[in-house]
Order: sequence, then structure tokens, then C-alpha cells
Amino acid sequence: MVRAQEMSLELDPANTKIEFTVGATLHTVRGSFALNSGTIHFNPSTGAASGLVVADMTSGESGNTGRDHKMHKEVLESQRFPEATFTPTRFSGTLPAQGDCVIHIEGVLSLHGSGHPLALDVPLQVAGNTLTAHTHIVIPYIEWGLKNPSTFILHVSPQVDVNITAGGRLTP
Repeated sequence: MVRAQEMSLELDPANTKIEFTVGATLHTVRGSFALNSGTIHFNPSTGAASGLVVADMTSGESGNTGRDHKMHKEVLESQRFPEATFTPTRFSGTLPAQGDCVIHIEGVLSLHGSGHPLALDVPLQVAGNTLTAHTHIVIPYIEWGLKNPSTFILHVSPQVDVNITAGGRLTP
């Protein structure tokens, strides 16, 4: 059965992982952020989408206290910009009542006080009113105005890879 009416997806922070990877001289930094909340409204018939997904930038951690302190204070300025948000604007794809699919969602990712257009193809698994989504985002954070943490000796990649696995509930 194809869902044609307006739907809402309520993301579950406890079942959502936001993991990042950034290359640096001689090693790769891995870490995570927590999801505060997320609600996406979409109408498969019209392609309209709205809502808000909020990531807690103050929760970022990479397993190294000194590096995390520098990330929060100098790069993310997480005390000043405690959240990153995604505001969906367009949706396309067919959402089955059961099974796998790929949807396309467009919107604006706001990070460090600036909005950036973002288009994602998102593989989903649907089981009744439960949904699991997986997506990958490449964020050119230096190009987007965040500070380059590289030093004379340590070179850090100008982009960060973000992998998101999100679980939630669909409601009509």
C-alpha cells in the first residue's frame, strides 16, 4: 500500500546516532553528537515538507578531552551555537507500508549561524509505522565559515563526513 496522505515522522533521540569522521595527519578522528529532537511533516502527493530536526552541538565528543575542548571552543563555538538544525522543504519518493525504499529530501542545514541548502537521498526501512533511515552528509565546514583547526604540524581535512542512522514513528 502506498501512503499518499500527509504524514509525520517523529524521530526518537534514543534510537538515533549522529557519527562524524574527519581526517587528520596520521589519524582519523571519530566522534558523535546527540539528537535533541526531530519532526518531519511531508505530503507524498504534493512533495511539500516541513518540520525541524535539531542536533545538540554541545554534546559532540571524540574521545579526547583536549581535542573536544578545542572543537567546542574554537571550531564549533558550541556555547554560542548550541544547535545545528535541518528544516525540510521538499520530499519525493514512494513510502511503502512495509519494506525498503529511497526517498529524496531537500531542505536547509543551519550550522554555526548560517543556513546551507542540502539535498539527500535517504534509504529507509519501513515496518508498519516504524521507520529507520540511513544517510551520509559531507560538510565542507571551513568553506561554510567554521575555523580551520589545522596547525603547522597537524593538518585536518576541510570537510567532515557525517553518518546518521535515525529511528522514528510515522503517523498520518
